[in-house]
Amino acid sequence: MKAYRQGDVVLKFGKVPVGAKKLPHKVLAEGEMTGHKHQVTEGDAALYEHEGTLFLRVESDTATLTHEEHGPIVLLQGEFEVTIQREYTPDGWRNVAD
Repeated sequence: MKAYRQGDVVLKFGKVPVGAKKLPHKVLAEGEMTGHKHQVTEGDAALYEHEGTLFLRVESDTATLTHEEHGPIVLLQGEFEVTIQREYTPDGWRNVAD
């Protein structure tokens, strides 16, 4: 199973759950420090949310995930679960800051 990683954002194959809410944008994550965005900028894709988890459905043959500080990633058609990498600090677990 292939996974895609761009900075702190990881996409792994996973079905969009029935009843997931379609979001009006294609921003997977925003950088806490810079305000830069991980977003789909090319291709036909839709972002969904279900119980606090994001899912991305790429409907065209490919779609491009971009971010100002990382190289673009070409995603193949399919459905993905979106996660933000976490790290352990002495104060506990936290999302990786991008």
